[in-house]
Amino acid sequence: MTPFRLTCIVASVLALSACGGGSDEPGRGALLESPTTVATLSAAQIDATSTSLGLRPLSGTARCDVKVVALHYATPGARAGEHSDASGVLLVPAGSDAACSGPAPLLAYAPGTSVEKPRTLADPQNGETFLLAAMYAAQGYAVVATDYLGYAKSSYSFHPYLHADSEASSVLDAIRAARTAAASVGASLSGKTMLAGYSQGGHSSAAAQRAAERDAPAEFNIVAAAHMAGPYNLSGSLRVPEAIAGIQFFVPFFITAWQKIYGDVYTDVRTVFKDPYAAAIENLLPSPTLTYTTLVTTGKLPGGTPAQAREALFQPAFLTGIQTDANHPLAVAARRNDLLGWTPRAKVLLCGGAGDPTIPSAVHQNVLKADFDSRGVTNVVSVDVDAQVQATFGPGGAAPTDPTSAAYATYYGNYHGSYEPPFCHAQAKALFDSVK
Repeated sequence: MTPFRLTCIVASVLALSACGGGSDEPGRGALLESPTTVATLSAAQIDATSTSLGLRPLSGTARCDVKVVALHYATPGARAGEHSDASGVLLVPAGSDAACSGPAPLLAYAPGTSVEKPRTLADPQNGETFLLAAMYAAQGYAVVATDYLGYAKSSYSFHPYLHADSEASSVLDAIRAARTAAASVGASLSGKTMLAGYSQGGHSSAAAQRAAERDAPAEFNIVAAAHMAGPYNLSGSLRVPEAIAGIQFFVPFFITAWQKIYGDVYTDVRTVFKDPYAAAIENLLPSPTLTYTTLVTTGKLPGGTPAQAREALFQPAFLTGIQTDANHPLAVAARRNDLLGWTPRAKVLLCGGAGDPTIPSAVHQNVLKADFDSRGVTNVVSVDVDAQVQATFGPGGAAPTDPTSAAYATYYGNYHGSYEPPFCHAQAKALFDSVK
């Protein structure tokens, strides 16, 4: 009997249906440990922090305290037949306000990319966790967020980065885990479910909506979804000649992950990457100890401008191949993980900023919206928050234009990770409020 099966038996005290019939492995979303409340954020604490961050005009005044509950649940690996696990967080609204005690809609959230393997959203100090608490849980939503395969408590041997199917599994199994855990941590769920994700999470939440509506519409009552600043058009992005901000982190991450999954993206890692980086890059991300900054300062990945980092890291023939050959193995893998050509049933918000230097909306969001429009899909709205980002963070209310200036580096260095998300979350919450 596997350790998973033992813990599944324990978890089934909470929900007798959590484990599959005669299988030696727990059912998808089965709890592998009892849910653990790691902290409670009071409404006053949330208000104080959101005020100090300048978030409160968007999040509003907190109506509820928020319990931060750690989850550990079963979910498949990226390859056929694999059984694995992931961790995550359930944010539970609490308090005397009617919005905090009645049956709550469940928002399933997929986070952005982290290069840090220990990262978990079951951490009240995590910035993304606080954003979810302030924007949603403190307003009466229950929120469940996955850490993904290969992070935190997950025993999976790598993170299948930007692999649509396993991202979808991680998100949907987190919903199952949250439903099982709810009663034991004081959460009451209404049965309505929303999906949201930012950056990598936008890709994940879109993949989860596609999978839920296609494969299990009776199980998941998806009433709305917000996919924010996600890389939906991965194959198209390979043909873009300009280097994105963060190219030295994100592109090697999905190349090496897809090689582990499909086995045919390359035959020799040195045909893709230059030395000295090629020697260690296949198992570099996510890192047990290094951050975005220290990956560069320790020489594990190159720094400099996006163009300089690309030049230092990638073999020229490889770059030419992915930009010109539609049958290049990486292009084939990318098409398998594009999120074009599907038709959502629930209302969808696409949100991003036209100035995003990491996931350009012209390459991803606009292409996805055009794809929906070309097939007569009418339940998708696309929003550009660039004007709000410029007005709030641009010097003099406009984006800086001198690439050699410190203001330019600061503005575009913070655009995708800090400036853009709260504006998109505010748009998402407005959609969710209309259907909750």
